[in-house]
Amino acid sequence: MSWQIPTQIEQDIIAGKATYRTFQTGNGGQSILPVPANAYVVIFGYDFSPAGGGFIRYSNAGGTSGFGQTEEAIRWFETQQISFYTGTDFYPFIHHVNVKSTITPRITDESVPDNVNVTTYRVAEEIDNTPIGRQVYITSSNDVTITHGLILNSSQISANAIPVTNRTPLGLTYGGDPATMNTQTNLGNAVTPLQFMQPSPKDYQDFGFGLLPNNADGQAFATPSSANGLAPSSLRLASLSNNVRDAAASNYFLCLHYALYSKPIPSKQG
Repeated sequence: MSWQIPTQIEQDIIAGKATYRTFQTGNGGQSILPVPANAYVVIFGYDFSPAGGGFIRYSNAGGTSGFGQTEEAIRWFETQQISFYTGTDFYPFIHHVNVKSTITPRITDESVPDNVNVTTYRVAEEIDNTPIGRQVYITSSNDVTITHGLILNSSQISANAIPVTNRTPLGLTYGGDPATMNTQTNLGNAVTPLQFMQPSPKDYQDFGFGLLPNNADGQAFATPSSANGLAPSSLRLASLSNNVRDAAASNYFLCLHYALYSKPIPSKQG
């Protein structure tokens, strides 16, 4: 577990100024934590059990060297996003989820000379859905909207070399280096995608990369799209089978840990 109750919140709970609460959600992808009137919450941590457990994907691989991507059925579950919207602020968190692979020899073709023998391997892939703990500090007097989804692609739209500016000096940053890198990445649907702009949308023209596009953002997070952006995990599980979709082990679960204060939010808390 990578979080703990902040000292001040713990003292408030002990003194009776706040109440410790949990809120657990999962399965779907859209949930709302209700906040009572004339009260506020401080979310200080969460435990996240990723989607995609409970099934194994088998495939065969040749004996030659090389590399390839994880099969798409598994790859959908390797990158998962949780976000919180308070009505005034947005907090996205992206998690890479480990894939456990087991490779065993399957067939050796003995009909060819020893120096070109080919062994076929059976590859078993499964998602490691060990719970992930994270420390956060999210304050809200409004209901908190919680969104979970899977991200398959983050498509490069443009790549550029970074010029030298007052924010990207030569030698200390990539400013002036000839290497090209992603400067515009699509993390959403094809119609109104989120365009993740780098190094920064601020004074974007200073970098000489053209006009700032619509839906530009300087922070990397996915927006809903079943193809290139955020997709509900239950949708991808159903594409495998309804039995997989309905298995508790295959679905994500998220448990929030928060303090409830039964009074208006102090202005200094934000």
